[in-house]
Amino acid sequence: MGKNIKNSEKARIFITGAGGFVGRNLTEYLKQQGNYELFCPYHRDLELLDPAKVEEYVISHKIDVIVHSANRGGSRKEGYNSIGSDIFYKNVRMFFNLARCLKHVKKMIHLGSGAEFDRRNYTPKMTEDFFDTFVPEDDYGFSKYVCNKFIMETKKPIVNLRLFANFGKYEDYEFRFISNSILKNLLGLPITIRQNVNFEFLYVNDLVRIIEHFINNDAKYKAYNIATGKPVDLVSIADKINEISKNPTEVIVCNPGLNNEYTADNTRLMEELKDFKFTPIEKSIQQLYEWYKDNLNSLDVDSVIKDKYINACRVRKE
Repeated sequence: MGKNIKNSEKARIFITGAGGFVGRNLTEYLKQQGNYELFCPYHRDLELLDPAKVEEYVISHKIDVIVHSANRGGSRKEGYNSIGSDIFYKNVRMFFNLARCLKHVKKMIHLGSGAEFDRRNYTPKMTEDFFDTFVPEDDYGFSKYVCNKFIMETKKPIVNLRLFANFGKYEDYEFRFISNSILKNLLGLPITIRQNVNFEFLYVNDLVRIIEHFINNDAKYKAYNIATGKPVDLVSIADKINEISKNPTEVIVCNPGLNNEYTADNTRLMEELKDFKFTPIEKSIQQLYEWYKDNLNSLDVDSVIKDKYINACRVRKE
């Protein structure tokens, strides 16, 4: 599928959503590698909802690879669907405006979501073949579902990297669990968990290396679960943060039992990556802890203290 550009000189990479969490980390990482020409327009520079402007941009900049990380919705900060009925429209329109440019590029990498599996029906260790067992009810999950449906059925050079719970610097620390918990610890606040749950956490420093692999190599399959295969529960994450800290804080679990597990099978991915080594969770949390410690004065700590998104966490009733 697509063309291997590993030996190409200065591959020209178009990254959408470069100002967001994943896009910003990917842009920084690829710049450090020095092997790419990066094109990272912000919304003010390029309207992804305009098909003519998108195609003109791709052609005029002679793009080799499109990495599509821009999206709308999908988080509890936004109430999943509360930002409006345009979530589906905008996500799908952006995707197809880019996908129709595949005739001008070598390949496209689409960053999907575990929400494609339908958040109401998650099961442990979901494989890629679990896709289409259910149709997501929420607009965000349905938009990702539709995009992957196209990817699975087209012969065009496009791959879906299905993301789960990624974490790292630049994520939204107001509600993302690991960053939010680190900051609460640094501020001497208790770490509050609405309900414990097993999650498929992946450090963004590993994610960007995986994306680079797919930039430089052909993909055997159309979709991959981007996961470590080593899920961890929220209480254990909080305990690891307290182990790292010199001043451990209280861990409060508000509701008993376990929420629906959000984990994935990564067999297909590891067959592709072969000897890829994930950063141990303890090391990644340590690195992120030190980053927040160094940057604490530049952050909106009041938003962490107010913790206004904690009640948006969904709770599974026994």
